[in-house]
Amino acid sequence: MSSSYQPRPALGITATERETGLSKDTLRVWERRYGFPRPDRDLHGERLYPAVQVDRLRLLKRLMDQGHRPGRLMAASEDELQVLSAAATTPAQPLAAADPLSQQLLALVKGHDVPQLRSALNQAMLRQGLQGFVVHTLSALNRAVGDAWLSGEFEIFEEHLYTEQVQALLRQAIATLPAQQDSGPRILLTTVPEEQHGLGLLMAEALMALDGATCISLGTQTPLFDIAMAARAQQADVVALSFSGAYALRQVAPQLAQLRALLPASVELWAGGTGVGRLQPQPGVHLLPSIQQAQDALAAWRTARTGNAGDITPVA
Repeated sequence: MSSSYQPRPALGITATERETGLSKDTLRVWERRYGFPRPDRDLHGERLYPAVQVDRLRLLKRLMDQGHRPGRLMAASEDELQVLSAAATTPAQPLAAADPLSQQLLALVKGHDVPQLRSALNQAMLRQGLQGFVVHTLSALNRAVGDAWLSGEFEIFEEHLYTEQVQALLRQAIATLPAQQDSGPRILLTTVPEEQHGLGLLMAEALMALDGATCISLGTQTPLFDIAMAARAQQADVVALSFSGAYALRQVAPQLAQLRALLPASVELWAGGTGVGRLQPQPGVHLLPSIQQAQDALAAWRTARTGNAGDITPVA
């Protein structure tokens, strides 16, 4: 072993949530129910997860996403988990299934070539236009990156590298859109506490702003009461939330119900992202798992209020 080897540090619960895709609530429930993970404690009594436990948690998340139940996984030995992982892992599949542009971009991510990745993403957006880039390229690329992570082909830091470059590009594109008349709807965009994934939110904001909506973004992880206050202060017509597939499904419905009760009846509540794909319909909440459904919701809002969705001229 090299004398320069540095042991990986233990991670706090927030960092562990981000590194594994498992919510803090899930980590605490597993600790009580199954006796794993078994975090250490720092001087202030806060949880610290050793690197070996973080690695195991990532493996468990990957296997759960393949359809395995957590209770059975917790009872499995390390050898049994590795056998399950090997059976579920098909490293070549995500790249082989992708279109040529996605293959190129995925290869740049895997090669850690940030300048070339940034340049290739920007060129693709310029060629396709913002709408085509978001609807077609990014939607497909996000799925491919997610598949690559689930299969073990991508490390967490590589997924982060991809996400940060795309978010920077979208923010720049949104900032350069020409100002629109405030013709509606006014859309407040954010995520709820512990939902730190903001890429889907930015994609929705880009398309809505491009289509002439007035978008007010609060970023991620806004407390529900503050979302309601912001909706009133900004005179929002719509509050739009994004839920990733990593967010605990059983928490989504209660969060939406609580926020719905806090908002004025005149304010529509939209919930989008892969995290709402399996959610049952809720009163007063529009569930929009896909980008196309979000665009349809915007058209429906305008039709209901003007009788003609075409009254708004999208940005060229």
